[in-house]
Amino acid sequence: MTPTDTAGGVTTTQHLAAGVPDRGIGLAYGPARTVGGVELVPVAFVTYGFGALDESGRFGAGGGGGGVAIPLGAYGVRAGELQFRPNTVAVLSLIIPIIGALGLAIAKIVAATRHGR
Repeated sequence: MTPTDTAGGVTTTQHLAAGVPDRGIGLAYGPARTVGGVELVPVAFVTYGFGALDESGRFGAGGGGGGVAIPLGAYGVRAGELQFRPNTVAVLSLIIPIIGALGLAIAKIVAATRHGR
């Protein structure tokens, strides 16, 4: 069966996509582990997606998918108090694009004010 074949009006790609629950962005929690006497529960940002193209008359048909998991940090209990310990490398890697976009926005604002004079 090819991606363009239909069974009751549903393509193979649509059938596969219907079987994938919880599409989108979310958090994943790992199993608790004890490290240095502290119980830690790892937390990660996760997302995945799928896509397909059915232009069999012009380009052919195909599809694919991908995903990413970024470790954000861990929840830990120390002296009976719950604390979040961020993964500084992952947090910095997420902040860098934001800082870059902010820099571009400031540059455009400065350029627009110069042209206004």
